[in-house]
Amino acid sequence: MIEVIQSILALIVTLSILVTIHEFGHFWVARLCHVHVLRFSVGFGKPIYMKRGPAPAPVSVPGDQEIRTRSNEPLQGTEFVIASIPLGGYVKMLDEREGFVPDDQLHLAFNRKPLAQRIAIVAAGPIANFLLAIVAYWALFTVGVTGVIPLLGDITPESKAGRAGLKAGQEIVAIDGKETTTWADVNLKLFDRMGESGSIVITVVEPGAVGATTDYHIAVNNWMSGVEEPYPVSDLGLTLNYPKIPARIGGIIADGRAEAAGLQAGDEVVSADGLAMATWGSWVELIQASPEKPIALEVLRDNQIVNITVTPALTERNGKMVGFIGASREKIQLPEEMQRKINYPVYSAWIPAVKKTWEITLFTLSSIKKMMTGAISPKNLSGPITIAQVANATAQSGLASFVGFIALLSISLGVLNLLPIPVLDGGHLLYYFIELVTGKPVPERVQVWGLQIGMFFIFSIMLLAFYNDLTRL
Repeated sequence: MIEVIQSILALIVTLSILVTIHEFGHFWVARLCHVHVLRFSVGFGKPIYMKRGPAPAPVSVPGDQEIRTRSNEPLQGTEFVIASIPLGGYVKMLDEREGFVPDDQLHLAFNRKPLAQRIAIVAAGPIANFLLAIVAYWALFTVGVTGVIPLLGDITPESKAGRAGLKAGQEIVAIDGKETTTWADVNLKLFDRMGESGSIVITVVEPGAVGATTDYHIAVNNWMSGVEEPYPVSDLGLTLNYPKIPARIGGIIADGRAEAAGLQAGDEVVSADGLAMATWGSWVELIQASPEKPIALEVLRDNQIVNITVTPALTERNGKMVGFIGASREKIQLPEEMQRKINYPVYSAWIPAVKKTWEITLFTLSSIKKMMTGAISPKNLSGPITIAQVANATAQSGLASFVGFIALLSISLGVLNLLPIPVLDGGHLLYYFIELVTGKPVPERVQVWGLQIGMFFIFSIMLLAFYNDLTRL
């Protein structure tokens, strides 16, 4: 229950940061263009907090005398609102399409502004999200980001990597010609190849070699296109050169088979069915190979041996039926020689920050394209439940992990909002670019049809994301 509350709080904090920055982009540029903002809301529904800003000052319009408010209902200041449903937000501007606007207030209405200003106001939200990501990565690169050196561990000869000739002790320095300084880079580059055919080129430095590299080619065909929970490195047979990890339990999932059997955090599995469990990997292999089969365990707990019997549940993973007990391994601290710290001077850290933001943006666009064309499974789409879980996990892992997650999610929000779908910022920009080309606005009836189609599309995507989240649970 505590973990659920933590996940909900992490979701609220994460979305509030992203939404506030996104909507502030719209708000700030609208104010620069002298558009009156009626409400700036973080969240939807009933306000739980509201503060009104100062009323807009009279402005001078070129060619006219100073315009002052003369309507029966003078303009009030912007309402800054925190609403009860923290799953989004909005900026409501003075607009004739939303309601009556007195003649002496028309100069403050959004719809009366030049086309270039309307485009700038709408685009400012997604741009603010990209700027947030750049600032977040700049801060991380300035302080320093620590990653695991991509040094290969034991490679199974029958795996794709083994058949290609890759061996333990080699360090991966590039995937398809793109530099990989950490294991996280390797994962990202391989995720980017999902659903594709051809050859994955893995460039390595041989053990003891200085500067000399070797390329290994792994042929793929519609690689992992139907896999619901993809693990590219595992599919290729690539393993990291981890230190020996004991079969010691770090966490137990509520209502799982491990909890039912009486296993506890801190227990170390000494043997299973008489077989010694020297590493966590050997323990996992046995569990996955024994669905619905009782396993007699000898567990070391408080320096005493405890006998326990656990029966793994049958579950599906990547199209295979395997055993699962609901236990995670104990966290270990990697030795310093296995880690690589990447940092830059404060004045130049923005260069890799922009590069990282651009790289993730292209990856996000590529993933959306592959999902729409069926190259990768739509099961990979995530909703608020998964976001909450990841936000909670990254928050517990430390500030740097949480900031990195905020940057990643901010880029995703920026990209999604620029898609040419009515309802989203990208749909409005599409209409404005059509107006820019044709010289006249898109007819109202067409915009209404687009709005209905866009709402149906977005609602369908949200349902699919929720369904995927619940399936993962």
